[in-house]
Amino acid sequence: MDSAHKFLAIQFKYFGDAVLMTPALRAIRERYPQGELHLLVPEETAPIFQHVPWLTRVWPMPRKRGRSSLSQTWPVIRALRRERFDRSVDFATNDRGAIASFLIRAKMRLGWDEPGGFWGRRFCYTQRVAPEIKTQHESVHLAHLLSGWDIPPPSVLESEIHADPALADTAKRILAAERAVICHVASSQPKKEWPIGHWAKLHRLATSGGCQMVFTTARGEREQVLMIELGKLAPDAVILPFIGDLPLFLAVLKRGAVFISGDTGPLHFAAGLGVPTISLFGPSSPARWAPMGERHRALTGSPCLCDGHSAVCTNGVYCLAAISPEQVWETLKKAI
Repeated sequence: MDSAHKFLAIQFKYFGDAVLMTPALRAIRERYPQGELHLLVPEETAPIFQHVPWLTRVWPMPRKRGRSSLSQTWPVIRALRRERFDRSVDFATNDRGAIASFLIRAKMRLGWDEPGGFWGRRFCYTQRVAPEIKTQHESVHLAHLLSGWDIPPPSVLESEIHADPALADTAKRILAAERAVICHVASSQPKKEWPIGHWAKLHRLATSGGCQMVFTTARGEREQVLMIELGKLAPDAVILPFIGDLPLFLAVLKRGAVFISGDTGPLHFAAGLGVPTISLFGPSSPARWAPMGERHRALTGSPCLCDGHSAVCTNGVYCLAAISPEQVWETLKKAI
């Protein structure tokens, strides 16, 4: 095959899932170093990829969860059709990605061979690949899709994203400390959150040990309540203001010496930016979702007994509480 082929990668999933796709994108780039590699993602996730140097172009797609607007999406689809892609690969293979794949009309269209979705989804692709077992790491799973084109796995399975260098000075004004440990206390699913009392105790241990700790969270009312509670338990804790601008948030994360959180999107942002991480796992599997690479460490609580579908803990034994602040502190001392 001609190494100058034009590729379009599609991923209509959110934040953490999108970052874990970057090793598969790297596999395409390594196999076809002279080709064009474009990426189509939801507009809210596009800033994650805007400064990855080996991507040709990032295409943001306007959308809202559970809704679509043809008046907003069709201009993007029409522009992509004019690119005349040789190949497109849909890493999510959900209904939205399948329809986009079909409408963009690359000569070859690759997706997963999985059941579900609308009745015509399988006909949107010219080739499909059966997934391997779901216990493998998500980055390995996504790279496997490219076996349909005989593209080997990437040389490195670590995620890679880049912050906007133009925001470095603004980020420094928000987080002045050069070697701060950034702790992200919230998750979109409360059952993936480490108890606030544990965060407060870790703050006392680390501060006594000479570490500068700072805390972040998300914008929601529930998440802000968590920070108020943390402020009561650890009055001297440094709590960063909420940063609603994703490019600026990435630039702030880039300044961290270590990043600590549960299984959530910012964990994968930090890992992709090259920041060492300590991830706290309970309901989800670290074997599948923890950042890959020697600089990253994952701690696991007791076995999760929840049903797997609820966003909150449905069992009397909270699995993440089994990870003690002392255990995280000992791990942190090895990482800094």
